[in-house]
Amino acid sequence: MTLLREGQSIRDAYVVERLLGEGAFAEVYRVRHRFLGRQAMKVFKSVGMNLNEIEEMLSEAIILSRIGHPNIVRVFDADVAQTINGTCGFFTMEYVAGGSLEQFWKSYGNQFIPAGTVVEIMRQICRGLAVAHGDDPPIVHRDIKPQNILIGYDGTGIRARVTDFGLAKHVNPLTMMASARGTRCFKAPEVFRDPTSDSRSGDVWALGMTMYLLLTDRLPFATDREEIIDPRIFEEPAAAPSKWNVAVDPSLDSIVCRALEVHASRRYKSASEMLEALEKWRPHITTKRTDSVSTPSKVTVEFPGGLSPNEQEAMQLVDRALRLARQINTLAEAADTMEEAFNKWPETRRQHEDRVKLWRRGIMM
Repeated sequence: MTLLREGQSIRDAYVVERLLGEGAFAEVYRVRHRFLGRQAMKVFKSVGMNLNEIEEMLSEAIILSRIGHPNIVRVFDADVAQTINGTCGFFTMEYVAGGSLEQFWKSYGNQFIPAGTVVEIMRQICRGLAVAHGDDPPIVHRDIKPQNILIGYDGTGIRARVTDFGLAKHVNPLTMMASARGTRCFKAPEVFRDPTSDSRSGDVWALGMTMYLLLTDRLPFATDREEIIDPRIFEEPAAAPSKWNVAVDPSLDSIVCRALEVHASRRYKSASEMLEALEKWRPHITTKRTDSVSTPSKVTVEFPGGLSPNEQEAMQLVDRALRLARQINTLAEAADTMEEAFNKWPETRRQHEDRVKLWRRGIMM
C-alpha cells in the first residue's frame, strides 16, 4: 500500500495526483501545488524519526537546493507530512513529464539514438555534474545511471537534469575519495578492490557507461546479473562503440573509451574535463559502410520499472495533448502529456517533438 493516496491534501498546499515510482527508501508522486502547479514529491518511508534524523534524511534536498543549475533538478520545498504509516519527511522538486533517460532510450525501440542527440544529452549531464564536482570539497554523485537522469523539453529543445542525489557525498578533502554506494553495473573497477575509492573519476566512469549504452544499446562489460560483478571482466578494455554503431566516429570512440579507462589515473578526472572533450566534438559526414551490423534489442539491458511501447496508449495521449493545445492556458499541460506519449511509442517523438518546443515557449499552433 502506498504512503499517500490520490486526491489527498498535503499541508493544505499540495494535492496528490498519482504515484510516479517507488524505491527502497522513498516513493515519488506527481502533486499539484495550489499556486505553483505540478511538482514531484519524494516521500521517505522511514517514520518515527526525530528532527535531526529527518534533517539527515532530507540531506539530498539540501544538496540540490545549494547546487542550483539548469541541468540539476530544482528543489522547491522540504517538510514533513502525515502518511498511512505516520509522519514522514518529504521534499518537492520540478516535475519532468518526459521521465528518465532510461525511458527516453527505450522509446527509440530498436533504432539507435542519433549520435548528436547523445552528445547533447551527455554535455548537459556533465554541465550539471561539473558544478557538484567543483564544490569544495567536491560532491560525488555515486549513482549516475539512466534512471537518475530526467529528460524533458523547454523552449530551446531537449533538456537533461541530474537527479537522485540520495547517495551523493562530499569526498574526503585529503584523499578526494568517498565510500562506494550505488548501482554495481555502473561502478568503476577500483571500487570493487577498495570500497572507499569512489571519486569524481568514478562518476566519470558511470558517465562513460551511460554514453556507451545510449550509443550502442548495450553495456560494454558483459555480466549475467547486475548485482554480481566479477572484476576479471575489466581485464580487457571495452570494445569501441563504433563496433556496434557505424554512426559513431573516431572522436566519439576516443571520448567514451577514455571515460571507461580501467585505470582511474588515465580517465577524465572530473565531469568538467569530460565536458571539455564533448564540447569540441562536431558531427561529421561519413561514407556509408556496406557491412551489416545488427542492432541489438533494447532488452539486452533491463532496469526495474521499464516501460513497454504501447502505440494505442500513445495515440490517446497525443489526441489529448492536441486538444489541450487549443487553449493558451493549457499549453504546459499539453506539452507534459505529449512528452508522456513520446515514451510510449517512438514515432510520436519524431512527429511531434517540434510542437512541444513551441508549446514550451507559449506558442500555439
